[in-house]
Amino acid sequence: MISKQKIAPSRSPFMRARLNILLEANSIGQLVEMAGNLQLGECTFKIHCLNNSEDAVEPKLNRTVRNDYMKQLGYAIKAEPDLHKPDIILGLVLHEERFYLGELVYGEAVWFKHMQKPEMYSTALSTRDARAIVNIAAPYPEGLKIIDPCCGIGTVLVEAMSMGIAIEGRDINKRVVWGSRINLRHFGYEPNVEIGPIEEAKEGYDVAIIDMPYNLFTHTTGDLQQSIIANARRIAKRIVIVTIETMDDMIHEANLTIKERAILKKGKFERQVIVCE
Repeated sequence: MISKQKIAPSRSPFMRARLNILLEANSIGQLVEMAGNLQLGECTFKIHCLNNSEDAVEPKLNRTVRNDYMKQLGYAIKAEPDLHKPDIILGLVLHEERFYLGELVYGEAVWFKHMQKPEMYSTALSTRDARAIVNIAAPYPEGLKIIDPCCGIGTVLVEAMSMGIAIEGRDINKRVVWGSRINLRHFGYEPNVEIGPIEEAKEGYDVAIIDMPYNLFTHTTGDLQQSIIANARRIAKRIVIVTIETMDDMIHEANLTIKERAILKKGKFERQVIVCE
């Protein structure tokens, strides 16, 4: 996908890398000619072609063609190659009949490190899903104030904080608040989590992320769910609700409009992710 947004690939569990495009051309010959003017200074480099089975960029090119393209570019670039520990990895890609060359930046599976928490519950969101939900809730998070008012053991809080996103948590259950604080400190983040219901939260948030409570430690009723949604509407401009049951009527009752919906599946267990404004 070509985009003008310079997204850090580590933000998403579904992104592997980003190519910072430096050159583009209609043919490999034209790209090779342009590569002769590429300025890398004292940096060493190597070239990696993304049109292969592992990187899965279409069209896939066979090894002979890929090696030929990379060799031509390597000879043209006026810098020192280093196939083992280069300062810069240059990515080459053929996409929709156009050639691109740029700096290849790989993402880090930060979420994977968060899978092993000191405090865990079987019904908690997976770290990968939590990270995706944070990105859905705040695709452009700079300057936003976010709250997770039913934070549980802090899965969403950990993912948001690891992306540098300002987020606060609260939960009515003292036991899970204690667990969330342990988890956050375990990964090096200062807990900003309060004990108390959403009804006590003050207004002024840009986004609220709500994983509706449901497990052995929290007994919910329809009235409680309606109150959570209504108060989320009170305190935040945008709300992302994660629920195991359909609650469109409750959402509309709170004067919210459903903008988007997705389904998360874990075996036979399903959750809805609903974006409301």
